[in-house]
Amino acid sequence: MADNTSAEAIRNISKKLNVLISLSLRQLIGDKDFLKSKRKQGVGELVHYLANMGLDAKDIAEIVGSPLTSVRTLLTPARRR
Repeated sequence: MADNTSAEAIRNISKKLNVLISLSLRQLIGDKDFLKSKRKQGVGELVHYLANMGLDAKDIAEIVGSPLTSVRTLLTPARRR
């Protein structure tokens, strides 16, 4: 029971940290339209930067607001230029 509670607490903290990272990142890059639901373009560099910092694809997808499959595609070695 304690392990389940701890795991749930860790997931909640992770979600909250992802939101804070996302908001900070959007502020740094000057994204004024992050509340609008439009297609995200140019997130490739951000995806690779966050991956190099040790974040996993699921967290990166939540931070940049892109589908997980798109983030995984961007992180495949064949997609790198």
